[in-house]
Amino acid sequence: TGPTLWLSTQLIENNWVRVTVADNGAGIPEEVRSRIFNPFFTTKPIGKGTGLGLSISYKIVTEKHAGKIWCDSNLGEGTKFIVELPVNQSGSIDPHTDWKR
Repeated sequence: TGPTLWLSTQLIENNWVRVTVADNGAGIPEEVRSRIFNPFFTTKPIGKGTGLGLSISYKIVTEKHAGKIWCDSNLGEGTKFIVELPVNQSGSIDPHTDWKR
């Protein structure tokens, strides 16, 4: 088969939602995967990217929504990003406006 992207959502234990995005691509080497959520880390040439996307995503998921995000990948087997969020938020997060912060 050709390049494929899978998206799944599920309700998991203790009222958490898991969103998984996976592909059947080449995978991410461990030396890169261990750094992808670090601010300013990029695999692009200098001047071609800031390396902030996954760092900001990590901060939003963990700090604003008390969730978890991680990446599983094996070379030659594709990559999977998993986000887990609590169904009930403690605090005053408004899902309609706080995503903009």
